[in-house]
Amino acid sequence: MNQPKLNLSPKVSDEVRKTTCYMCACRCGINVHLKEGKVAYIEGNRDHPVNQGVLCAKGSAGIMQHNAPSRLRAPLKRVGPRGSGEFEEISWDEAYEIAATWLRPIREKNPEKLAFFTGRDQSQSFTSLWAQAFGTPNYAAHGGFCSVNMAAAGIYTMGGAFWEFGQPDWDHTKLFMLFGVAEDHDSNPIKMGIGKIKGRGARVIGVNPIRTGYNAVADDWVGITPGTDGLFILSMIHCLMKAGKIDLTYLAQYTDAPVLVNGDEKSPEYGLYLRDEDGKQLVIDRVTKKLTPFDQPGVKPDLSATHRAKGVTHRPVFHKMAEMYLGDEYAPEKVAERCGIPAKRIRAIAAELARVAFDEAFELDHQWTDFRGETHDKMVGRPVSFHAMRGISAHANGFQTCRALHVLQIILGTVEVPGGFRFKPPYPKPATAHPKPHVGMTPGGPLNGPHLGFVHGPADLALKPDGTPARIDKAFTWENPMSAHGLMHMVISNAYAGDPYKIDTLFMYMANMSWNSSMNTGGVMEMLTDTDENGDYVIPHIIYSDAYSSEMVAYADLILPDTTYLERHDCISLLDRPICEADAAADAIRWPVVTPDRNVKGFQSALCDLGAKLGLPGFVNEDGSQKYADYADYIVNHERRPGIGPLAGWRMGDRGLQHGRGGPNEGQLDSYIKNGGFFAAHIPDGANYYKPWNRAYQQWAVEMGLYDSPQPYLFSLYVEPLRKFQLAAEGHGERQPPEHLRERIKATMSPLPIWYETDQQGNDGYTINALTQRPMAMYHSWGSQNAWLRQLHGHNPLYLPTKLMRRHDLADGDWARVSSPHGAITVPVMEMAALNENTVWTWNAIGKRKGAWALDKDAPEATRGFLLNHLIHELLPPKGDGLRWANSDPITGQAAWFDLKVKIEKAAAPAEAKPEYPPLKSPVPEAPENLAWKVGK
Repeated sequence: MNQPKLNLSPKVSDEVRKTTCYMCACRCGINVHLKEGKVAYIEGNRDHPVNQGVLCAKGSAGIMQHNAPSRLRAPLKRVGPRGSGEFEEISWDEAYEIAATWLRPIREKNPEKLAFFTGRDQSQSFTSLWAQAFGTPNYAAHGGFCSVNMAAAGIYTMGGAFWEFGQPDWDHTKLFMLFGVAEDHDSNPIKMGIGKIKGRGARVIGVNPIRTGYNAVADDWVGITPGTDGLFILSMIHCLMKAGKIDLTYLAQYTDAPVLVNGDEKSPEYGLYLRDEDGKQLVIDRVTKKLTPFDQPGVKPDLSATHRAKGVTHRPVFHKMAEMYLGDEYAPEKVAERCGIPAKRIRAIAAELARVAFDEAFELDHQWTDFRGETHDKMVGRPVSFHAMRGISAHANGFQTCRALHVLQIILGTVEVPGGFRFKPPYPKPATAHPKPHVGMTPGGPLNGPHLGFVHGPADLALKPDGTPARIDKAFTWENPMSAHGLMHMVISNAYAGDPYKIDTLFMYMANMSWNSSMNTGGVMEMLTDTDENGDYVIPHIIYSDAYSSEMVAYADLILPDTTYLERHDCISLLDRPICEADAAADAIRWPVVTPDRNVKGFQSALCDLGAKLGLPGFVNEDGSQKYADYADYIVNHERRPGIGPLAGWRMGDRGLQHGRGGPNEGQLDSYIKNGGFFAAHIPDGANYYKPWNRAYQQWAVEMGLYDSPQPYLFSLYVEPLRKFQLAAEGHGERQPPEHLRERIKATMSPLPIWYETDQQGNDGYTINALTQRPMAMYHSWGSQNAWLRQLHGHNPLYLPTKLMRRHDLADGDWARVSSPHGAITVPVMEMAALNENTVWTWNAIGKRKGAWALDKDAPEATRGFLLNHLIHELLPPKGDGLRWANSDPITGQAAWFDLKVKIEKAAAPAEAKPEYPPLKSPVPEAPENLAWKVGK
């Protein structure tokens, strides 16, 4: 019999180049296979610390992202009306000249008239430096509409949070609990981690109104009512405290539970810590019974002792916790109906957390010395770990909810111990180690410091001398005092309204603000195109940078075309959003594994050119010449402070190459490329747990340049800055809030975590919760480029629970009109049983506007795909008080995407999903009918 001759070892590629993926925020290591100089195949890098060779469908489909027909080809100048999509291609020199013509005059006179905001930018330490050099206070990235509640709550409470800040101890945890995590976040590491712990028989509990992805493989799914996670968590805290199932030793040694607080209600310092002359928190030593700073050698802080001085009784934070959480307000029977979780089940989950944390506790034989000088022979493990993301963060009570989750971890003693949650370098860092926000402007000069940071009281707010907001987004004001990431979702509407002032130029990068990245989508498109009585645009100039012909491109005046992620240098830096693991500091690069075939330039390199053209300090030499030829030059030669640069690996020391601290090394990028595109430095044994208090870790962090000096601190169950804002609202202090905000500040800014109903006034008749989440196969709107993955998510139905399907006489494939106080959409529906009974949801960013992304006019994304964004407004419905309140968390300003309420009615099937918008005219041709990706023979 004749057998066919098969080549069982075909030649996959001519060359393999190792770099970092960009198809989501995991930043996995990838091997890019090239044939004839073109990308042929992408696989995971087995040596990489993040993914260890694992690569998801998005990562593999990066070949399509790189070759996408929607890629921009050259700089563009608008020649038709804004929104028409009519452009002409120009040279980079002309593009820079146009930008400089707009930017130079405002820098010399009114630098705040530039609003520079970036979207899913992974080089924020660089873009913020550029904005600081320009001198504008108006800079932020996308965190304000993503997960600032999670980040800020974590840093104010314990010096770090989930995602880039930390991870579960996958090797030892026995119970893993997730809150509000969609599939796109930390995708590969979580999948690998869940596989590892389930292989050991550990349990997974998923808390999410929607059972997909991680929740679908959870052993126990809790289909909670949206926005009530904080109430559920505080009820479990109530149960644990009432049962005495908390780690008292951990609380006494490592947290502010024993720190004394002023108890005199008439005092201007009521509710503030008792401190010594050096500002250190004071406790009562259990051994000597004396008042002492918390960090003194040998101190054993007392959780129960009080101190009376000058007629004032000072009580420990732990007393205030008992007062707040032992009352019936948070009893499971009181919260069950609101949360949609039976009281019996709340008690059972709390009991399970306690059982695993305490009955299955274990010890590691690792000696370590704490910050007080005490040496411990063992490390006590509590094998319970948590993870949470946007699902609990994107509510108007999200900051306090995230704080509550961190307090739950802490009272169980499961943070920075074996089996629990562990920080990733450069975290932990307490809020006091971060900068405060700066808004000091000098025309023609740089801003007086970093834009973003952490406020510690009213004195740190970003206000002008007359008390008005200094920033266009009103970040760090009485409206949103602790807005650590800014409020990107408010920039366009505030600029349009001229509140707090008008701007001249809106400069944005990778922020699809005319479509899926905005609330009030239709309104934003009108704001971007509206003209004043003179016929001039209300927002005079818009500069936008993107790699693709997105919906936002049509609304800009000048387009700076970015490269794809395989054509440019990027720096995943310890100064920014690094790829560290709990046991190692790590950073990475991207580099041009292929050369662009279009007249495009990496956005960061374009900023180097533009910064030099404008003469920005830090971007020009003393003779005025350009300091950094491109972003690669910046990565290698920039020093944020002596010996500390964007990359920590292979720096130049006195005796040659070294890691952490050191001078610039011209061969640094070559060393990274040779090592697979990344650098990792492992934490010494014995230093890898108890990081905030472990002398060995603190010393290692100083040697690596993560800190300049050891910075041990106590976890803040009680966040004192919140109390300082309450005091101001109560009438104390020189800087006072406006009258209409006093009650809100007092009610929401509790120093101990609380839960409050999100503001739904004006939503009468709209009783159904509506959510979006990202699918595992698609991270951002640019995922529409991936032909493979479009087969999974070419369009998106609205998923309804069985109860609502029956109530409205709906069947799969029917259409429904879904409305909110702000707008309406008409969309196809499907039934989903594993869903909270009063919640509907859909995949985010699937729906596209016709004419964008080089998609066919009849593409399913543009005809059956849709956005819930059309139903959401950046302002809440009127409350009858003459004010319009932002649809944001009142503490941080995070966009409250998930507070949306709707009503549903069955509708006749339209030809296409509603609303319909006229097709955009695209600056790139429509994609050919057949796409071929294979290269070589």
